[in-house]
Amino acid sequence: MNAPQRDIRGVMITVGQGRLLLPNASVAEVITFSDPEPVENAPDWLLGRIRWRGWRLPLVSFSRLTGWSQEGGQIGAKVAVLKALGGNPRLPYFAVLSQGFPRLVTVSNAGLTETRDGKDQPLGVHSQVMLNDDVAVVPDLMSIELLIDKALAQAA
Repeated sequence: MNAPQRDIRGVMITVGQGRLLLPNASVAEVITFSDPEPVENAPDWLLGRIRWRGWRLPLVSFSRLTGWSQEGGQIGAKVAVLKALGGNPRLPYFAVLSQGFPRLVTVSNAGLTETRDGKDQPLGVHSQVMLNDDVAVVPDLMSIELLIDKALAQAA
């Protein structure tokens, strides 16, 4: 017998020209943007490092990573601190630049539709979806973590 599908809580985060849809459990905190410490020889999507609870977290511009826009931090920008999934002890968290506060959403099986298959997605994108009437991108968090780790190793 099949168990009934349950809704999950998600977070919609505005980044540049689009929105990211993440599980609520992956967001540790949302903080106000402050200028990051630069990381020498880093790709332009790695904006630098920010301080958060004793950690120096890499700050990613998802818009730059995907090639959507050259978004940078500005007045009113926020930072979503995400829990890393890869188990790397040097990278338990990373941060993503966002505009405004993330919005809590309920993700139901009936309300979520994939709009493009997984082929030919921009770097860092797992899939593109419609959640009710909102277009969003589900990021590929594991590949983003690997890209951050590689960029930090090359910059060291």
